[in-house]
Amino acid sequence: MKTSISIVGAGNVATHMAIALHQGGCTIRQILSRTYDHAQLLAMKTEASPITDWQRLEQDVDACLLCVDDDALYDQALDLRLPKSLVLHTSGSTPISVLNRISPRHGVLWSPQTFIRDIAMDYSRLPLCIEGNTPKVEEEIESLASTISPCIYHLNQEQRRKAHLAAVMVSNFVNAINATAQDYMTDAGLDFTMLRPLAEQTLHKWDYGNLWTQQTGPAIRHDEKTLTAHRRLLSDNPHLLQLYNLLTELIQAQ
Repeated sequence: MKTSISIVGAGNVATHMAIALHQGGCTIRQILSRTYDHAQLLAMKTEASPITDWQRLEQDVDACLLCVDDDALYDQALDLRLPKSLVLHTSGSTPISVLNRISPRHGVLWSPQTFIRDIAMDYSRLPLCIEGNTPKVEEEIESLASTISPCIYHLNQEQRRKAHLAAVMVSNFVNAINATAQDYMTDAGLDFTMLRPLAEQTLHKWDYGNLWTQQTGPAIRHDEKTLTAHRRLLSDNPHLLQLYNLLTELIQAQ
């Protein structure tokens, strides 16, 4: 018998989780969103029913995923009750205790991945980090997660919080630095795409173990002449100069 699931949310995470679970053989029963059009769009992709009213969430569903932001999780915990369902949130930083009042069986199904609603993904490579409020519940979550991907990690709350912080560094911080470099080159009348092969080659360094041993550039070489020249170029941009100096210090401290 197929596992029946309701999804609360219709944003980036909700969209990919719903589609991945649907493709994995689960029955997506309902999509709940405050905006009916958003719920309807995702429901059409997963053969589900769109709803906007909390009171219409079916109580006999096997599992319910709360794919909402952290503040909304605490708001939902005040009123939502699904005592017969496995209830999971998808946050990297919120404790599972926020779900205590919603269901006696609760936990986390979180992925250290950046999700964009309209960009397809290979779910078989998606890392999934799970935590349950009991060992038995964690087994249930693992069984559900395995319908999406074999890449499953058992993390407790503290491990998940640290993994979330590291994920912010790897994704959000790196993207911000790349966006800053893009702006810098655009302002200089240069084609940013010339740096794409460099970015791709940098990512390949993951294949060779400790990343510090793969570090290159003027900072690790203590090339003061080049460092000084770079700082001079950034003298009219104090924020970028501060970032340059902080990252140079970080590299040299290794």
